Amino acid sequence: MLTRFRPGPSLQEQVEQLGLLADLSGRWSGRGFNLISLPDFDSTPPSTGPKPFRVLLSATHETLELEPIGAHVPNRGSESQAAPTTGQPDITLFGLRYLQRINDVDSHEPLHIENGFWLNVPSSAIPKEDPSIVRQGSIPHGSSILAQGKAFESQDGKPKFATLDSTPQRNPAGAALSSNYLEPLTTATLPARITNKDAVKNPNVVLADAIQPFIEHMTATTVLSISSKTAGGVLNIPFLQNTTNNNAAATAIEATFWIETVQPDKGHPFQLLQYSQIVTLNFLGIDWPHISVATLFRQ
Repeated sequence: MLTRFRPGPSLQEQVEQLGLLADLSGRWSGRGFNLISLPDFDSTPPSTGPKPFRVLLSATHETLELEPIGAHVPNRGSESQAAPTTGQPDITLFGLRYLQRINDVDSHEPLHIENGFWLNVPSSAIPKEDPSIVRQGSIPHGSSILAQGKAFESQDGKPKFATLDSTPQRNPAGAALSSNYLEPLTTATLPARITNKDAVKNPNVVLADAIQPFIEHMTATTVLSISSKTAGGVLNIPFLQNTTNNNAAATAIEATFWIETVQPDKGHPFQLLQYSQIVTLNFLGIDWPHISVATLFRQ
């Protein structure tokens, strides 16, 4: 038996329905910086244990490919149980599917691969929700993420980078962490391509440095801000569920993406994509910020 599907939207309709996600579509490539603390109990390379943890700093090369899903995605509303004559009509989602690949820029070692979707979600009455954007992704460690947030235009057309704190924090709360857990971050050697000495303390300085040649010529910036702490979450395979063991478990994700339009004095306008992301890893009863930042150019 055949199922009748609604015809796919035209390209113009897709752009309209994607809202502020529309400029995210395309292929992006560039470089960034990655900071992560890892359990180091194993003595088998690339681990260097046995010891509680090690700090890994990497200059990265990244490609990020996004394209429209190419179809209407209906989410079904239902009759209200409280008032049977009312209910929530169906809503239609539009979005982009993506593939992200990150390597160490010098060794070319693969560091990360992730696929998933960005979705533009309209408002609804039941439940009463404002329009939002959603990122849902899958990582082959056995983790899946869902984070929700807002898209908006920067008021002055330029990005604003918050100060990111890479300091680990005890969780559940307890005694302050000793220098054994704090000093490795301050003494870690930066990759040669990362020249700002404050990059470990606040990785967002790498983003600010990268756009210095362009900042005065930026005419528009779209901001995509998402978090699993406000809606969504992180799901892990049993090996990574820190309720039953002490392996490194991803517990939350927060990220901001900036789509920036640059109009040089001479030549055609072009776009940059920058992002700043924190994934919280919990092991040894400590929350360790895994921070990734990158500056990508549209290809």
